[in-house]
Amino acid sequence: MSGAPAPAGVAPRVAAARILAAVIGQGRSLKAEFAAVLPGLGEPRDRALVEAICFAALRRRPAYEAALAQWLERPPGRRDADLKGLLLAGLAQLDALALPAHAALSATVDACRALGRPRQAGMVNAVLRRAQREGLPAVAADAGWPQWLREEVRRDWGAQADAIFQASAEPAPMWLRVNRRQSTREAYLDLLAEAGIAAHAGDGLADGVRLGEPMPVAQLPGFTTGAVSVQDGSAQQVADLFDLAPGLRVLDACAAPGGKAAHLLEREPGLRLTALDIDPRRLRRVAETLARTGVAEGAQVIAADAAQPDGWWDGAAFDAVLLDAPCSATGIVRRQPDVLLHRRAEDVDALLGVQARLLDAAWRVLRPGGYLLYTTCSLLRRENEQQIARFIARTDGVAVQPLDATFGHAAGAGRQRLPGEQARDGFYYAKLLKTS
Repeated sequence: MSGAPAPAGVAPRVAAARILAAVIGQGRSLKAEFAAVLPGLGEPRDRALVEAICFAALRRRPAYEAALAQWLERPPGRRDADLKGLLLAGLAQLDALALPAHAALSATVDACRALGRPRQAGMVNAVLRRAQREGLPAVAADAGWPQWLREEVRRDWGAQADAIFQASAEPAPMWLRVNRRQSTREAYLDLLAEAGIAAHAGDGLADGVRLGEPMPVAQLPGFTTGAVSVQDGSAQQVADLFDLAPGLRVLDACAAPGGKAAHLLEREPGLRLTALDIDPRRLRRVAETLARTGVAEGAQVIAADAAQPDGWWDGAAFDAVLLDAPCSATGIVRRQPDVLLHRRAEDVDALLGVQARLLDAAWRVLRPGGYLLYTTCSLLRRENEQQIARFIARTDGVAVQPLDATFGHAAGAGRQRLPGEQARDGFYYAKLLKTS
C-alpha cells in the first residue's frame, strides 16, 4: 500500500479478520477482542460493521469452513489465521449480512493487501465470486457444536434439540428494558416511533421492548441518561420472581454486569441491595450500570467471593438471594458464538462444583422464611434441574416454589426456556423457600 491511506471500508474488514483470527486460531474471547480492537476504529458505523461481520462469521462458521475445504486445494492453516479470518469475513458479508456484493468484494480484496498478503488477493476474489455464483454448502444444524456438547443437548432435549441448534445459529434480537423510574414502556415506545425506530412491546414482560433491528446504543433515546438498558427478555423475567417491598434485603451474589440489580432497584427504590462479584473489573461495570440508571443509592457494591461469606458477610441475613450462577452459557450461543469454540467438557465439570458451593453459601446467608432464586443461561440439565435436585437432597428446610409456564418448560424444581422461544435467550429459573 506504500503508506497511502487504505480505500474506504478496508479498515473494518482488516479489523474483523484479525479478531476472527484471534478468536478461532488463538482461543481468544470475542468480547475481549472487541474491547481491544473496536475503540481504535473512529467511526461508529465501522465498529458496528465489525461486530456484525464477526458475529455472522462465527454463527455460520461451519458452512464457510466447508466451502473453503471444498473450494481450496490447501485451505488456510494456523500460520494463515488472518487470511482465514478474512475469507470468513468476506463470506459473511455476502451470505448472512447480504451486503452489496461489489462493495463487499472490493473492500475485502483490498483488505487482503492491507494485511500484507497481496499474493492471495486473487484467491480471495475467486472464492467470494464463487460464493456469489454457487451459494454455500449445506451443513447440519448442529455443525460447529463440539461432539460432547451436541450429544448432551440431544440427550437432554430429544426432539427439541434441532430447534435449539437452529435458533442458536440465528442472529439475536435486541431487547430493551425501560426504566420505570424515568418513563413508562408506552411513553418510550412513542419516543422510538418519533425517532423512526421500529419496536414493539414484549409479550409477558412488564418493562420489555424488542427492536425491529439491532442498533448502536448511542442512537437510543435516553440511553446515556438511563431511561433504557439493553437486556434480553429472559433475563428481564428474573425480576418477576421477586416479591419486592421497601426495606427488603436482597443479595445479588454474582452481579456483573449489573442489569438484574438495576432492574430490581428500578422497580423498587426502597430495596436494600448488596451487589457482589468476585472480579473487581467486572464489578466496575456494575457500578457504572447502577449510576447510569440512577439507582446507585440503593445498592452496596462489594468485590468478594460469594462462595466464602466469612470474607464479606456481616451476619445480617438476607430476605432474598439471587444466584445468577456462572455456567456453560449454552443458552446464549447466538449472542456468544465463540462459546462453541472454547467450551470443554471438563469446564462444565468445574462449573458444577462452583455452582454447588455458591448454592450452599447463598443458603447460609438467607434468613428462614426467605427465598433463593437460582438462574443460569445454560441448557444443560446437570447445571440446572439436576444441580437443584442435588442441593435439595443435601439441604434441610427447602421448599420448592412452583413456577408457571410463562418461565418455560417444566424442568425439575424449576423452568427452562429454550433459545428462540418468544424471541428470548435460553434460561433456567428455580425459586426455593427456606422453611427453617
